[in-house]
Amino acid sequence: MKKYIKSFAMLILLAEIMQASYAQKVLPNMRPYDKRGLNMFEPPKNDTATFTHLQLKIGAGFTQQFQALRHSNEATPNIVNGVDQNKLINIGNGFNLATANLNLDAQLADGIELNVITYLSARHHNETWVKGGYLQIDKLSFLHSSVIDQLMNYVRFRVGDFEINYGDAHFRRTDNGQAIQNPFVGNYIMDAFMTAISGEAYVMSNGWIGMIGVAGSQVNTTVTNPSNRGPAIYGKLGFDKQLTPDFRFRLTGSVYTNRKSPGNLLYHGDRGGSRYYLVMENTSATVSDNAWSGEYNPMFSNHVTSVMINPFIQYKGLVFFGTYEHAQGRTGSETSNRKADQLVGDLLYYFGPKQNVYVGVRYDWVKGELPGFTQAVQIDRVQAALGWYIAPTVLLKAEYVDQRYHHYPTNNINYGGQFHGLMLEGTVGF
Repeated sequence: MKKYIKSFAMLILLAEIMQASYAQKVLPNMRPYDKRGLNMFEPPKNDTATFTHLQLKIGAGFTQQFQALRHSNEATPNIVNGVDQNKLINIGNGFNLATANLNLDAQLADGIELNVITYLSARHHNETWVKGGYLQIDKLSFLHSSVIDQLMNYVRFRVGDFEINYGDAHFRRTDNGQAIQNPFVGNYIMDAFMTAISGEAYVMSNGWIGMIGVAGSQVNTTVTNPSNRGPAIYGKLGFDKQLTPDFRFRLTGSVYTNRKSPGNLLYHGDRGGSRYYLVMENTSATVSDNAWSGEYNPMFSNHVTSVMINPFIQYKGLVFFGTYEHAQGRTGSETSNRKADQLVGDLLYYFGPKQNVYVGVRYDWVKGELPGFTQAVQIDRVQAALGWYIAPTVLLKAEYVDQRYHHYPTNNINYGGQFHGLMLEGTVGF
């Protein structure tokens, strides 16, 4: 217990250090990595910013959890080489792997910014690994055209190998070591997140947002097997405005489609892995090889079409964020599409000085079909969270989670499965 107290005491000390440097400037048109980025989605356009010289901002995200979860199932034994593949691994209380991101943002020219994020430590890749980066263009001043300058007051371009902007949920999820803008510890059960070589074009005016993007369908791109590869097309349309000083409303709809791919990773592209370590895994599981514990992967590769609708409502300290998602697709060997649906609702209340304390609850429900299964499976999860921003750059969270599995075959490890318990997390972002 003493070492646990010591670890959180170190976080509080780090908070004091970070508080002293909190006034660090955020580059124009870039999303902050600290509390200032909370409830921010696409960063707003700031076309009044002036460029004087190249600016480089170095930041980081550090996250550590203490896990106290228990899991169980009722699956019939599946003996392979004398080992029961349906016997759950024994887990207990303890610290998970500390995760870390390195954030580099640069203003290269007037209205031109560069972003690069590196995973320094991740559950799936323990070694240093570049997540991706992009060039963002909000001005084309070098063209010396007043007509183009006027047009660029409403237009943004983003190109690179980066986290694609499908849906709004990815703005509120934990991205490896970057967890300060996620009010909860775990991400969604069906987690739509991937990086890909992409290009996005935005139109933003008076609260309206429109975006269209073209991307590859794999994290690791290749020039081989061209007949089995095709581009992914995705887009977003929405409205986001502070209607009164106390009331903000946002509603967006997004669509993603990819006809063919050797391995589409829209629902399996997170190299950071799940926050719930080794839950519902068998005795041969390892932290890195089984990095997505507790998540549902519909295993789509071809004919993938996904739609996500996200309402966001904020009244003073009360926040609601919702997700409806419908996805369909198939593997390369299947001849017809399967489908998966997800409903999620977050309700949070921020209070205290500068609204630095919050309580919240999330319900996540997934129903989906899997290859070889005769009926759709269902998973539901309840998360209850308490958080404290002890500084704008440091957040402490406590979460109780309860997840249950339904309609799996009796010979599947998830049959009659559930996990529940307490998660504690400390995270730094700047």
